[in-house]
Amino acid sequence: MLVTGTSGRGWLHLLLVFLVGVSPTAWSHQGMHPRSIKIEGDITLGGLFPVHAKGPAGVPCGEIKKEKGIHRLEAMLYALDQINSDPDLLPNITLGARILDTCSRDTYALEQSLTFVQALIQKDTSDIRCSNGEPPIIRKPERVVGVIGASGSSVSIMVANVLRLFEIPQISYASTSPELSDNNRYDFFSRVVPPDSYQAQAMVDIVKAMGWNYVSTLASEGNYGESGVDAFIQISREAGGLCVAQSLKIPRDPKPGEFDKIIKRLMETSNARGVIIFASEDDIKRVLEAAKRANLTGQFLFVGSDSWGAKITPILDQEDMAEGAVTILPKRASIEGFDQYFTSRSLENNRRNIWFAEFWEDDFRCKLTRPGIKIDSEKKKCTGNERVSRDSTYEQEGKVQFVIDAVYAMAHALHNMHQDLCPGSTGVCDKMDPVEGRLLLSYIRSVNFNGSAGTGVLFNENGDAPGRYDIFQYQVTNITNPGYKVIGQWTNNLRLNLEEMQWSGGNKQVPDSVCSFPCNPGERKKMVKGVPCCWHCELCDGYHYQLDEFNCELCPFNMRPTPNRTGCRPTPIIKLEWHSPWAIIPVFLAILGILATSSVVLTFVRFNDTPIVRASGRELSYVLLTGIFLIYLITFLMIAEPGAVVCAFRRLLLGLGMSITYSAMLTKTNRIYRIFEQGKKSVTPPRFISPTSQLAITFTLISVQVVGVFVWFGVVPPHTIIDYEELRPPNPELARGILKCDMSDLSLICCLSYSIVLMVTCTVYAVKSRGVPETFNEAKPIGFTMYTTCIIWLAFVPIFFGTAQSTEKMYIQTTTLTVSMSLSAYVSLGMLYIPKVYVIIFHPEQNVQKRKRSFKAVAQAATMSTRLSQKSNDKQNGETKIEPERPQCVLLRLLVDRNVEFICM
Repeated sequence: MLVTGTSGRGWLHLLLVFLVGVSPTAWSHQGMHPRSIKIEGDITLGGLFPVHAKGPAGVPCGEIKKEKGIHRLEAMLYALDQINSDPDLLPNITLGARILDTCSRDTYALEQSLTFVQALIQKDTSDIRCSNGEPPIIRKPERVVGVIGASGSSVSIMVANVLRLFEIPQISYASTSPELSDNNRYDFFSRVVPPDSYQAQAMVDIVKAMGWNYVSTLASEGNYGESGVDAFIQISREAGGLCVAQSLKIPRDPKPGEFDKIIKRLMETSNARGVIIFASEDDIKRVLEAAKRANLTGQFLFVGSDSWGAKITPILDQEDMAEGAVTILPKRASIEGFDQYFTSRSLENNRRNIWFAEFWEDDFRCKLTRPGIKIDSEKKKCTGNERVSRDSTYEQEGKVQFVIDAVYAMAHALHNMHQDLCPGSTGVCDKMDPVEGRLLLSYIRSVNFNGSAGTGVLFNENGDAPGRYDIFQYQVTNITNPGYKVIGQWTNNLRLNLEEMQWSGGNKQVPDSVCSFPCNPGERKKMVKGVPCCWHCELCDGYHYQLDEFNCELCPFNMRPTPNRTGCRPTPIIKLEWHSPWAIIPVFLAILGILATSSVVLTFVRFNDTPIVRASGRELSYVLLTGIFLIYLITFLMIAEPGAVVCAFRRLLLGLGMSITYSAMLTKTNRIYRIFEQGKKSVTPPRFISPTSQLAITFTLISVQVVGVFVWFGVVPPHTIIDYEELRPPNPELARGILKCDMSDLSLICCLSYSIVLMVTCTVYAVKSRGVPETFNEAKPIGFTMYTTCIIWLAFVPIFFGTAQSTEKMYIQTTTLTVSMSLSAYVSLGMLYIPKVYVIIFHPEQNVQKRKRSFKAVAQAATMSTRLSQKSNDKQNGETKIEPERPQCVLLRLLVDRNVEFICM
């Protein structure tokens, strides 16, 4: 019957342009390649397979694709056979199919997939009439309830945009683009293969497990490569601790030398040895070839996506460059039942596959006889007796398992739907005619069964299957059969056997791919701005320790860093030890001085009533010797271990011994000076020159020091401190805490300042008394004593304060102080008492009472001494001056009253 009017195909073309915005390609290809496979059934499923490759310009389809096309298509037919023969799955319901060829082109696939929606479009046939004027009888097209496919992500994206408008569920067996996980845009799309985001997550986990934190990425231009790398970068950024040095793209149509430029750019960040690669087989091969030309064997450590997988083709003749490459592939198994099915296919028993004859010719390299077509003389004629696997190479294609699982997922969803909507019914009930797409989608997302390989088939809320990957490494050396070796698995988490890994040269140690190596203990990371995986290591210097990965902190004042600067440890506490060389010399001098002083005291006591002892002023001599003894004694207190008692005696005796000594000396020199000065003026003797008065003056002077010390005790009780600042050099290993009394350098000088005042005053009187007659010569030894003492203490000051910054400060200052005090005592003892002891012991004949001088003789001696001194001065001035004689009776009367004998020595 002839039908006139608007054709159905015309409005479909208009719909295609309106919905998708692409112009339809002429369907002239139908004459060369039959358009679809039709299998009758109660429920029809759609199928999209890349039976042919892309054709050249202007031609939709190219050569046939045996594995990715025919193997996968036959897997769907095999699954339908298994389901239809299964009495427990969709009983009394037969699944049919409408299978289309996408020709590996998204626009062509979209045009073909419009076949699936024909039954859902209401056609206006009001203007269509038969030749006899009757309305036409138009056969209703089969209704496709769900679609299995497509293969490529770009094809699935294009088809999904149309199928979702008509609420037709779609299950892909090979599309892995992360974009398809968007449930808002592709809500009717599901897949039994994990998306590349899982693959990217697995690759991030692999990189981290190997200790890498600095890698580059390389992607083939297009949806697969770019989305895979984008997912890897996004996940690595969210996970942290992983940086991408460079992200390079391989153009669709690379120019000559393009791959050499890529290798050169990768070498700009040579520390990033790890290269994450999402690329086609051909691009992978050309990258390896370029690396080999650059003589970079072993430089790059590739981590390849499932496009590399466990394939030999990308690494053929480039095995040395691919050595150590870690690749990933969705976990799969070879389906034995399909092998038996496919190898039994022939031209006679597989007529339902309209492309099988074309496959036959390509697989066996022969030509079938067709009516009206002459056979090429260069090709052999197909006999039809050829057998797959026997007469040709056969290996099950990797996605066969997933095609079968996709078909079974649709079948299980329909089965569950039938049980809920048609309980007890045989065949399709009214509630499932037609099948509502959105309801079927909910059943698809709820399926959970063991697939063809025994692994669970299920979907998450976005329609994605769980990630299950096998991890391979290509190994060359030290194994029997070079090739890919399974080294781990990834199923939501990584299980990687690092011991099984092997690198260039058979090395078992995982190579580094890091921007910066870990800092040593005691070093902090100074991050490079904008690159969180790159840093410089800086030592925590001085008294700082490593607080955490990025910060150093100063140790507490009483601590110093550990040798590795990861913490703080107590600073050792030291004091001046008795066995120290700094202590031995002062102690020796002090002991020697104490023995000498004791000998003088014993000698004086033994010869207490002899003229020399009496003439030296016994009372003040014993006081002065006591002071000298205490000066020697302070050495032991300065070296002893500090404590409250020791510190108290240090304060008390440090200045007391010197104040006693110089108070006695000052009293003596002052007495002599006053006597002779008074004698020049008057015969009246000066006051306070008796022994009792002299002792009173001396103890009064001493009491000033004692009172000052006790006031100090009241204000600041004596105690010990640990000084951590005094010995804190730049090198913390030399730092020490010094246990000492609470006497600063200033307080020490203050303690000695009164003695220094007495010393200076005594020296002044000694200078003024230098003109005393020689027979009254005790003033002169005191003068020499004070001159020498002043020199000693003038030398002490620069030594004591000049070593304030020295690391040996405590030792030098203590030794300097004690030695200076001992020397002062030695000078006093040696000049004042050793000559007397010498005479007493070795010249006792001189230690006898001389005849008493008459008053006149004594007066004449004093007068003559004065006059001679005056005449000497006048002659030096060139003139002679005679003064009237003054009586010098003061000294005479003094001597008579005191009964003191002056001995000439």
